[in-house]
Amino acid sequence: MNHFDFSLEQLELKQKTNKRSVTQLSILRVFSFFVLGATVILTLSEHWAWFFPSLILFSLFVGLINRFNFLKDQERIYLALQLLQSQKQARQERKLGILDSGNEFADKEHPFAGDLDLFGPHSLFQLLNHCTSTGGKQQLAALLKSAVNPKVAQQRNEAVAELQQKPDFLRAMEAIGIAFPQGKVVPWKLWLEQKETPPNLLHWLLAILGPLGGVLILLLTSQGILPQAILGGWFLVGMLLLAMVFVPLKRAADAIPVASHLNSLRLRAAQIEDISFHSDLLFAEQARLQAGSSPASKQLQELDRLGLWTQNRLNLLYFPINLLFWTDFILFLWLAAWKKRVSNSLVQLPETLENWEVWVSLGSFEVEVGHPGIPIWSEEPILETENVFHPLLHPAMAVGNSLALNPKQKLVLLTGSNMSGKTTFMRTLGINAVLLNLGLRPFADRMTLGPLQLFTSMRNTDNLGESVSSFYAELSRIRTLLQRLEQEEPIFFLLDEILKGTNTQDRIAGSEALVAQLLPSQGLGLISTHDIELAALGEKEARVQNYSFHSEIQDQEILFDYRLREGACPSFNAHKLMELMGIKFDRSN
Repeated sequence: MNHFDFSLEQLELKQKTNKRSVTQLSILRVFSFFVLGATVILTLSEHWAWFFPSLILFSLFVGLINRFNFLKDQERIYLALQLLQSQKQARQERKLGILDSGNEFADKEHPFAGDLDLFGPHSLFQLLNHCTSTGGKQQLAALLKSAVNPKVAQQRNEAVAELQQKPDFLRAMEAIGIAFPQGKVVPWKLWLEQKETPPNLLHWLLAILGPLGGVLILLLTSQGILPQAILGGWFLVGMLLLAMVFVPLKRAADAIPVASHLNSLRLRAAQIEDISFHSDLLFAEQARLQAGSSPASKQLQELDRLGLWTQNRLNLLYFPINLLFWTDFILFLWLAAWKKRVSNSLVQLPETLENWEVWVSLGSFEVEVGHPGIPIWSEEPILETENVFHPLLHPAMAVGNSLALNPKQKLVLLTGSNMSGKTTFMRTLGINAVLLNLGLRPFADRMTLGPLQLFTSMRNTDNLGESVSSFYAELSRIRTLLQRLEQEEPIFFLLDEILKGTNTQDRIAGSEALVAQLLPSQGLGLISTHDIELAALGEKEARVQNYSFHSEIQDQEILFDYRLREGACPSFNAHKLMELMGIKFDRSN
């Protein structure tokens, strides 16, 4: 059995060589087809001895078809590998525009997904997604939005660490998914689950009688012992009898996936079966492919051959052979035996391989763009980071910062000038918490996270269709947060520019009241604000800390270092920014 090449070495040269071989085989295949047709005609019209050269030429023709199809499939894989290389470069350079944004999975009502750039243009989904099917992407999106589960996250981290050591496996799995796009699996699943009428004794007798009778009548008519009309009568009887199995074979032909889809399933199953895993999660996933009498890849290989015959039963080459030897009965018995033997073990295969697409995404993320940070899970409700930065920023340009939150230091009031990095830092903490929950390493030297659920209120916008203002939308988010905290749920929250939709006096009073409610709860987190007056809370309450980002004005330019500093921000830059944008202030007042 030929094996595909998934190596990246000399990829362009291998593509040219493969293309040349495909062209040569295509010409040879056409030539052999016409020679085969000539020998078949000679067999029927001249002498039965031509039957044996026809069989040899038929075997040669089938071999040429198989080799041609293999090289065409290899060509698809080479193109897929080329695409993977360009996508890898895009991710490493953080130029993500060419990648699937996953925008259909965005959900502004979700506790945190809408605020942390998980989906949409320049999102974590683009950096992470290596899925090649709709179902795989759906599973990955669900995982991104899942609640924090420290136990499962640690198990997943062990599995991802193992996958990171198998880059060839990850590359092959994704290349196969790209090279052989998957179609719909619903008709196939329904067909596998549907009980067929078992073959009876008549089916077995006709499966034996057809080939024997066809060979005998062909020999006798070619020798002139029987008239040619007998051969025609045999064909007519065959047409009537073959109607017995026409419906089940037609149903199978419609349900069995096309060759490219079966290749995708079979080749990926073979990749998984041929590798050893040690982590509990990967071992359990692999075991799902071993259910049944034989490995899934072998079952699918047999189905591929069945599909080839059932889906080509009415073509010009097969049709006369079927009428002569009644081969549909053999095909029916073969199909019934296969389905009885393996249908139960294959019905869940597409979903199993979608799970593997998610694993491939997680492992490939670590291989291509992962940061060697240390994830630590704590049983205490804490969050600590050392030199943490945002994964969507190019590492060469990202600035790392450190922070610690715990029951004694529960709340950070974050102040700073416009564009200094407050919101980015809050999203940095949130998105790295998501990475830890996925089982990935943080973009930090180390990050410690306790059993805290993530909640954000950052991108609150108005909705004209629902007559909802941005201020009301923010209040609704805060109400949800307070309700969850009242149920004593431990939460890590990120509230950006709190109560920005109202006047200064009400905003300060409301912010102080909110902080007073948050402190006794099971929550801890960050609140960013432009109201420097709130910094006084940090001086009165030990559990409240003041941190800030600063800027420096030089001539007509505002400079930012994006460094987190202890204490409140001493100055703001809104006035200067407005001047730089052309707003002229009356300096006489």
